[in-house]
Amino acid sequence: MTPTSVTPEKTTKTIRLPRLPFSLWIAIIMLAGVLALMALVPLWSGFDPNKQSLFFALEPAFTNPAHPLGTDALGRDILSRLSVAASVSVLVALGAVCISAVIGIVIGLLAGWMRGPVDSLLMALGNVQLAIPTVLLLIVLVAALGSSPLLLVILLGCVNWVGYGRVVRAQVISLREREFITAVTTAGGSSWWIMRKHLLPNVLPAVLVLAAFDVGVIITVESSLSFIGLGIQPPTPSLGLMISEGQRYLQTNLPLTLLPALVIFFLIGGIQFASQSLNRAPSRG
Repeated sequence: MTPTSVTPEKTTKTIRLPRLPFSLWIAIIMLAGVLALMALVPLWSGFDPNKQSLFFALEPAFTNPAHPLGTDALGRDILSRLSVAASVSVLVALGAVCISAVIGIVIGLLAGWMRGPVDSLLMALGNVQLAIPTVLLLIVLVAALGSSPLLLVILLGCVNWVGYGRVVRAQVISLREREFITAVTTAGGSSWWIMRKHLLPNVLPAVLVLAAFDVGVIITVESSLSFIGLGIQPPTPSLGLMISEGQRYLQTNLPLTLLPALVIFFLIGGIQFASQSLNRAPSRG
């Protein structure tokens, strides 16, 4: 008998996409588009977003391959300016949210753990700030102090901590009654050690969900301030400023206003869908 060769059967592997919530897929698509605009356009176009050329002023979108999205009234490339403006908005929002979160976490931990007069004083401070409309407070502060990008980040961060403080305080009040916190306290653990080692890790998930939502809020506020001339100042591109500059050409060159508005929509929409998915994630167990 002659041995017969057996050929192994070919198995095909099916690549399956991870099962993610539909809202998270929308967020990924929207944010991926904005991230591509921010990261790839500067490498591809090579245009200086502030370079003026009146010869090419107000070129319509999709008519010149050198300027795919057209130019503004000063001949500046719209695609390059959108890329820089989106990056500026994201950096301002992330910086402001980090400042707000740090302030809110510190105040919330102290108020929730110390209770008594400390809690009353810190929460009263938050109530006073909430009594003043945030945008109005920012307008007054920016008009008085100026509106450099760094100062804008600091101001946005310092007026937005109350939500984080309240969330952290509520979490700490709930946690301090848990058995493991009681055991650590009975064993002689210091307040600083308990807050740093046991309370902070347990409040961070709630803070991250709020921070994800807050990035979109800060982008909206920054764009609004820039629209009225109190946010990012020229020549630095800003989405709100681009909308403001393009509104006089609404009937003749709509993309000047529509394109930065769409970038804001994709940024905020993607962030909101992502934050909703993060908020629902714990409940799915």
